[in-house]
Formats: sequence, C-alpha cells, structure tokens
Amino acid sequence: MSFRATILTLYPEMFPGHLGISLSGRALERGDASVEPVNIRDFATDKHRSVDDTPAGGGAGMVLRPDVLAAAIDAVSPEGDPRPRLLMSPRGKPLTQARVRELAGGPGAVIVCGRFEGVDQRVIEARDLEEISIGDYVLSGGEPAALILLDAVIRVLPGVMGNAASGTHESFETGMLEHPQYTRPQVFEEREIPAVLTSGNHKAVDAWREAESLRLTRARRPDLLPDDET
Repeated sequence: MSFRATILTLYPEMFPGHLGISLSGRALERGDASVEPVNIRDFATDKHRSVDDTPAGGGAGMVLRPDVLAAAIDAVSPEGDPRPRLLMSPRGKPLTQARVRELAGGPGAVIVCGRFEGVDQRVIEARDLEEISIGDYVLSGGEPAALILLDAVIRVLPGVMGNAASGTHESFETGMLEHPQYTRPQVFEEREIPAVLTSGNHKAVDAWREAESLRLTRARRPDLLPDDET
C-alpha cells in the first residue's frame, strides 16, 4: 500500500516542490507515495472563479468560502475515503513525530492549504478537518507547511531510508533531542572528536550519546522531558 496525498491548494504549481528530489523524490518515482495537487479554484461557480469573500463582522483580508472548499473536498475525498482530512493552520495542534508516524502508517491524507485570513469555520466542522500547525509563526499560506508535513511523513515510510535504523535515533523519535554528531577528520581547527567515540567501546558510546541527548534537551527543550528529569 502506498501513501497517497491529495493537496487542495490555490497554487498547485508549488507541488511537489522539494519533494521531487532526494529521498522523497525517489519514493515518488518508485510509487511508495504520491502527491496530487488539486486547484481549489476549479470548484468555483462564478465566471471570475472566486474562492474567497470578506469576513463576516468586518475586518481585514478575505476568507476562503465554505461552499467552494466543501465542493473541492467532496470531489477528492468522497464518502468512504479512509484518509484523514488535514488543514494546515497556525492555530492547529502542533505536529509531532508521533503524529507523523501515525500518518505514515495510514493510506495517505487529504491536505487543505489555507490562504488569506483563513477558512470559514463551518467547512472545518462540516468536513471534519483536523487542524495541524508546524510552529508558532504565520506563513503566507498552507503550502509550505504541507510540504514540510509530507517531507516528514514520506521519509519514514517503509523502505524510503536506506538504513531503517537511521530514523530511530533522531531528535523527537526518542522523546529527546539528538546527540551531537562527528565525522572525519579527527581534528578540525584544533577541535577533536570526543575520545569516547573512537574508543571502540560501544557501551560507553551509547552512554555518552544518551547523556548528551539529555543535556541538550534540558538546555534547549525542557518541555520535552518529564518533570523529574528537567
């Protein structure tokens, strides 16, 4: 079973973007995953292909119309489609590696990329859109966020990474940030690789890496740790 992503967007030319190269690009070529952008504007009903209108109650900007977006969602995700419907939104629940793994284990996703001031709340509720955020900042649209989400998901699909173990020791996979990494040369600008890493003592190496992960997490992301470890 391949992971099938359908992206509802006003800018389909933004896809596959960087997903077309490197690991994700090879996954798309093999058919491990597919990324299909669909233009929301194709579901507008007036001659101007309007997709937005002024916000109810006044205010700046425009809002995506619920009727147009609902028609787009229904067309790409008819009744019985098992894929979750996601809305990239700065007010959504933060994306986590655990949620990435859940998505990677499923059949795919329908991803709505918001624009303007946002999406009419009624279509969010009526079409059961799960709002997801990639961070505490605002983008010009949901497309870059969708690309990031898909990048995270595709790379953990079975067979995408050459060494399956390489993804299990990274930041957030273990609940902590990843330990520092080193490679040759042994000395770089008078800085040496920590001796333990070239000692050949695998138990000591594992202990050092775990201690470094804990140190970095305490310093940079204490929110990831249980209260008794902060």
